[in-house]
Amino acid sequence: MSKVALVFIFLFVMGLISAFVMSPAASFLVYQLVYLVNPDIRWWAASIPGVQYSFIAAVLMLFMLSVKYNELSIHASWKQQPIFKWILFLLLMYVLMISIAIVPEVHKGFTYDFAKLVVIIFVAYKLINTERALDASLWTYIVGVTYIGYVAYSVGRDWQGRVEGIGMIDTGGDGNMTAAAMVPALVILTYMAWIGNKWIKVLAVICGAFIANGIVLINSRGAFLGALAGISFFIFYMIFSRYQRKGQRGTAIVIILLGLVGTIYVTDEAFWLRMGTIEAVDDGAKSGSHRIEFWMATLDVLNDYPLGVGIQGFIELSPNYLPEHYFEGRTTGKAVHSTWFQVLGEVGWLGLGFMLALLVSTFKMSKKTKQYLIRNEDYNGYFKMLALEGALLSFLVAASFINRARAEMLYWLILFIAIASNIYYLRFTEPKRKIMKSRSAVGGGEDE
Repeated sequence: MSKVALVFIFLFVMGLISAFVMSPAASFLVYQLVYLVNPDIRWWAASIPGVQYSFIAAVLMLFMLSVKYNELSIHASWKQQPIFKWILFLLLMYVLMISIAIVPEVHKGFTYDFAKLVVIIFVAYKLINTERALDASLWTYIVGVTYIGYVAYSVGRDWQGRVEGIGMIDTGGDGNMTAAAMVPALVILTYMAWIGNKWIKVLAVICGAFIANGIVLINSRGAFLGALAGISFFIFYMIFSRYQRKGQRGTAIVIILLGLVGTIYVTDEAFWLRMGTIEAVDDGAKSGSHRIEFWMATLDVLNDYPLGVGIQGFIELSPNYLPEHYFEGRTTGKAVHSTWFQVLGEVGWLGLGFMLALLVSTFKMSKKTKQYLIRNEDYNGYFKMLALEGALLSFLVAASFINRARAEMLYWLILFIAIASNIYYLRFTEPKRKIMKSRSAVGGGEDE
């Protein structure tokens, strides 16, 4: 058995044990580990037991929630988080579309997968209810994508100058999707490197190097724009925010300089040649320049199908709405290549409205949390919220050029903000205090 396989099995087993003897939150960390490492596609997969690791982790999460539901609900109430109603509305739209989807069997299968993801998000919200657990979850994500960066370095680019087939469970081997899921980690690492002790700083630099190098090797233009947007967002607040820690602006400048040096070191001519095609939207010969035409075709589809066409519906109908030259030598249609237009095409204007409401609700709750943290002069928590916002922003920018409406990473990032708002704000509001007092009065107690 390879060393990597041994490490995976060790972490998986220890995570299962920890969920019982230490904290139920460990069950979600195990789920994250399996999702990110994606053992089934690794070269060492043959040397580990052929079991459904993701299923085991998910069942463990449900079991821990059922056993400790009352105890966990004291600290994390679904009712206090408005994001959950929008997630349910969005799921309902996909369920209702099953009967009218253009490709009903495909739509039904992916809707089932989305429903499982929604359950995971609901359960994880209750399991991860302390700052320590949230930090552990963030580091599990960071270490997981660091491993993917290492795999990208080990495999190297293919004949097309890309790295494919190394990603998470739901990326289907697509490099752009993998890179988009890696980018938010760079924003979170910027915060970790700034706030952490010297060992955390060293770890952050090492992880950041592997992640950035992996993104460069994958050569994703959307991921590059996402990283630029997310990190710029966080650095802007570090420099210009009125809430300053000692040496904060100087640290921000050092981070910028290190980022520039690191970018120069890990990038190559092939990367910059590909990034140089970002502006070439008018040249149909350029890779990716035709995306705008696909987006506009979505509006034409909606004219004929106001409620949407379901999952894979646009691909099926695209030959009727796009010029013939896009399908020369192809046996399948074209995807829309944008999360926003993907939602619009799949579940119509109402579904897109629910998605936008979900994101607005997420950022509004984050804003309330930041205001509360400022009033209590918890500036570390304030900047953590900004880092999580920047991470979500980076993914949304990257996902604007690929289909990721039901991506695990999108909902993880929303979940991280929801968990942080619960830990730093919601549990201290008046309704929450009343609930905790009433349960303590009847012997409910609190989870230590």
